[in-house]
Amino acid sequence: MLLDGKKGLVLNVVNKNSIGWGIAQAAAFHGAKVGVGAQNPDLLERVNKLIDGNDAYSPFVVDFSEDAQMEALVERVKEVYGTLDFVVHAAAFANREDLQGRFIDTSREGFMTALNISCYSFVALARSLEPVLNDDASLMTLSYLGSTRAAKNYNVMGVAKAALEATVRYLSVDLGDRGIRVNTLSPGPINTIAARGVKDLGGMIKHVEEVSPLKRSFGPDEVGGSAVYLMSDLSKGVTGQLIFIDSGYNVVAL
Repeated sequence: MLLDGKKGLVLNVVNKNSIGWGIAQAAAFHGAKVGVGAQNPDLLERVNKLIDGNDAYSPFVVDFSEDAQMEALVERVKEVYGTLDFVVHAAAFANREDLQGRFIDTSREGFMTALNISCYSFVALARSLEPVLNDDASLMTLSYLGSTRAAKNYNVMGVAKAALEATVRYLSVDLGDRGIRVNTLSPGPINTIAARGVKDLGGMIKHVEEVSPLKRSFGPDEVGGSAVYLMSDLSKGVTGQLIFIDSGYNVVAL
C-alpha cells in the first residue's frame, strides 16, 4: 500500500461530506494511521462517530484561532504518534455577509477574520508541528479557483485563498532543506457545509459539470486520491505546487 507505515493528521473534519474526511478515508485505505481533527468538543462528537471502531483513526481537537491549542496539538501528536509523515490543513472561514454583495464592502474585521482562519492558520500549524515532522514529510492545504479569478459570491475568500497559495510557496522554501514538501490541492465546487456559505453553490456545481473537459462530477473521493499521491513517496520531487481537481474546468475559457 502506498502509505503503509505512515502517520499523519487531517485538520479539520465536520461530517461525512467534508473534503477532509474524504482525504482521511483515502489515506487510511492506503495503509496510513490518520489523526482526524475537530474544531471543538461539540464537533469532536461527530468525528468520534465517523471513526468509531476503526483503529486506523485517532481523534484530535484544535481551534486554529488559539495558539495555546496549537501547543496542545503538538503534545497530543507526541503522545499518539511520536512524529508525523503528512499533515492536511482543511480549514477556512469567512463571515457570510462578506461572501455576498460587493467585495469592496468587506469590513476590516471580516477581512482579517478570513485571512487569519483561512491562511495564517496554515503558517501557524506548520511552525508548531515542524519539530514533530519527519524528514520528507508532506504538508498540504486546500484552495479554490477563486484565488486567481473573480468568482461571484466568493469575494474575500478568494483573497484569502490567493494568500494561502503564496504561503505554500514560501513554506516550501523554508522546509525544503529537510525534504518536506508543501503543496496545494484545488478542488472545484463541492457540496460541503463550508461551501454552502457561498450563494448559488448548486448552480456553480452544475456549471462546472456542464463545461469542464471531463463533463462529470467530482467530490471528496477524487480529492482524496490526489492527496494520497502527495502524501506518498511518489511525490518526493513535487513541492510548492497547485494541483486542480475540477474535471479540468480551470483550463476552459469562454
